[in-house]
Amino acid sequence: MKIKYQGDLFFMLDEKKHYMSWPVIALLDFVTIISFENIFYPYQNQGLSVVISWIFLLFTYVIPYALIATQLGLTFDNQEGGLASWIRRGTGSDLFGYITSWMYWTQTIPYLVDVSNSVIVSLSWIILGDNTLGKHMSTFQFGLLTFVIILLFIIFENVFRDSLEVLSIIGGGAMFAISMLFVFMTGWALTHGAHIATQPFNLAAFKPNFSLHYFSTTGLLIFAMSGAELAAPYISKMRHPKRDFPKAMWMLALMTAFLTIFGTLSLTVFFNANHIPHDFKMNGPYYAFKLLGEQVGMGKSLMYVFAVVQLFFMLAQLAILIDASSRVFASDTAAKYMPSWLTKKNKAGRPIHSYTLTAGISLLLLLLSGTLPNINSIYNWLLNLNGIVSPYKTALVFVAFLAIRFQQDKFKSYYVFIKNKTGAIIVGFWCFIFTFVCATMGFIPQDAHPGTKAFNHQLFMNFLTVGFLIVLGFLLPWMRKMELKREAKNK
Repeated sequence: MKIKYQGDLFFMLDEKKHYMSWPVIALLDFVTIISFENIFYPYQNQGLSVVISWIFLLFTYVIPYALIATQLGLTFDNQEGGLASWIRRGTGSDLFGYITSWMYWTQTIPYLVDVSNSVIVSLSWIILGDNTLGKHMSTFQFGLLTFVIILLFIIFENVFRDSLEVLSIIGGGAMFAISMLFVFMTGWALTHGAHIATQPFNLAAFKPNFSLHYFSTTGLLIFAMSGAELAAPYISKMRHPKRDFPKAMWMLALMTAFLTIFGTLSLTVFFNANHIPHDFKMNGPYYAFKLLGEQVGMGKSLMYVFAVVQLFFMLAQLAILIDASSRVFASDTAAKYMPSWLTKKNKAGRPIHSYTLTAGISLLLLLLSGTLPNINSIYNWLLNLNGIVSPYKTALVFVAFLAIRFQQDKFKSYYVFIKNKTGAIIVGFWCFIFTFVCATMGFIPQDAHPGTKAFNHQLFMNFLTVGFLIVLGFLLPWMRKMELKREAKNK
């Protein structure tokens, strides 16, 4: 055991303990936040102007977000509960802590279903080699297979948990590598005869069109790049967290910027931003690697490589999401606000009924999405739903930050983002308001025209889904209250 001196603090380093370096933590956080496909739906929604959106968000949102998460992580470095613990400690409210953990759980459910859909899509490209999934499978079969995949992973999560963690590392690392490969190979192709498909390709083409559609799609950009707070549990595994954790967050922000900006510019080489395929959100990544392979003389081989990587990456995401979906039921506020049957644990110490509820809500979402006309519309709606629920969760990061900055004499941290209190609060409020507004605007359907039957149908589904999750979140504490009354009466 060695004793080190750092600033005003003495701390001990266990020479036998395995510490994680800051580049490794940045990479682990990166692969859980953003993937190659995350640049496709913003490109379809906003066209070439999304490059300006990415750059604007980098400096006004992504970097502040990452550094805010850094201060929160280093303020509560002994709290493993993450955002829910930050809110609970910052506001002094157990109820707010429960609400936060509930929101964190609910936002994983649409994503869980969306990822399961992506597993089927990647398998279809591996087997069929093209985009004809809709011709071989009905919407009912698509939904049923999605539900089967979720059930299988719930079982695997309990039986083969360690194997799934390995799958997460392999899948995440491979996705990061192939995303970078696409960008660099596209650059190589441009120097060897490839032409930019998007025309005109000039400064005017990058100018955003500030319409209702533009602002309603920005929530998906936040969804694509949110999650910096997920690195917080790794702080205790760092040798020098005060010095190195901010480095990891800076590296995370720069990697995100590289993929979003240069990845989007790479798409302009193969896809005309003014004429994007209608199924671009679902099949765009496969089209991209197919076109890249043809450009560099490798045929469909790159597309098949990506399809396999995408499959492993999505399976890894499922492993993470299924595990995360149970944590809210094992949190320190669960016993106070949730019925005892829901927090009952199995022999492995895991709240088994949480999986039942996860599967049940997933099934309801699939039944609801089954009212849409085709697989592509189901895929798009679930994806767009994430652009609503995920930013609402992210907004709570800034609530936690504002709580500790208003009480900064009470909460000390190894790292302070913007030492001036007023400046920090202004930035915190900006990030919160921007996130909240984008999430609210996300209720507006993005793949249907206002006034049409499809638009009204999707708008109703958005409000129904979010409303159901909110009502359920308030129903559980009421059920717990009734349960405690019955127990007190029976004594």
